[in-house]
Amino acid sequence: MKSLGDDIKNDNYKQVYLLYGEEAYLRKQYKNKLLKGINPSDDTMNCSYFVGKGIDINKVIDLGETMPFLSERRIIVLEDSGFFKSQCEGLPEYLTEMPEYLHMIFIESEVDKRNRLFKAVGKVGRVTEFTTQDDRRLAQWILGKFNKENKKITAKDMELLLSKTGNDMSNIEKEVEKLLCFCMDQEMVDAKAIEAICTTQISNKIFDMIRAMSEKRQQRALELYYDLLALKEPPMRILFLMSRQFNLILQAKELSEDGVNSVEMAKKMGVQSFVVRNYQNFARQYNARQLRVALEEFVSTEEDVKNGRLNDVISVELLLIKYSK
Repeated sequence: MKSLGDDIKNDNYKQVYLLYGEEAYLRKQYKNKLLKGINPSDDTMNCSYFVGKGIDINKVIDLGETMPFLSERRIIVLEDSGFFKSQCEGLPEYLTEMPEYLHMIFIESEVDKRNRLFKAVGKVGRVTEFTTQDDRRLAQWILGKFNKENKKITAKDMELLLSKTGNDMSNIEKEVEKLLCFCMDQEMVDAKAIEAICTTQISNKIFDMIRAMSEKRQQRALELYYDLLALKEPPMRILFLMSRQFNLILQAKELSEDGVNSVEMAKKMGVQSFVVRNYQNFARQYNARQLRVALEEFVSTEEDVKNGRLNDVISVELLLIKYSK
């Protein structure tokens, strides 16, 4: 990402770019920065977009061979084409012989690094992956937005904010904008404002339910389950997320027993580092065998529901009762 940023900063652009990865917000931001840099006059006549699968490669190449009209550059943007996970005859070869006036930008969520087009872009242009950002970088990004508005937030309240928003930057941006409007007349963005304004993600409600289960607060666990049902969350999706949480608890237990520190544990588990402490606390309430048995029971329950042997709502409720008593 730094190399891409340097290209934009120095106004020195490659002819071909591939922006890919799971962080859609960053992909979009850098796509717009590239377009603004390569096409500062916002020339729509010489800038073409292709979106989705089924793009005609010959049409793209023919357009690339068309001289720009009253401009030095022609830009072609291809988004979610699927070309980096399938065969796209002709395009990898074309990248090596593109006319000097042509710039191509590919935007993809997923790629196969063994793909010929992926390798071709790597040779002639710039490939940049946008991964989910860790909590430290997210906190710095949020602080930057708060600082612009002369707002402050404590480290503890920052953790609370991230625990509610998750690590999706598009969602975080929306929640931060809501907070800034709500806290317009105060300097501190505090826990009271965060609790009042920020929408808790469904996955975080599941997390709270698992916390209640591990703390043996059965009634609270059931209340959260009923809340999720009221939000039209399917019982089988709730069961899937329960399984994921118990799997993370088991991972935390095993990694702790192996002496892995919390920072490395967060990387291995794929979660925010401040959340690891919670999983470690949950893990103390169960032994490894209990967690494995629970995971097996979750799987068998799902099979029984799919085969019509159990009711979905009641089966999940019984599991909640069993593992929170």
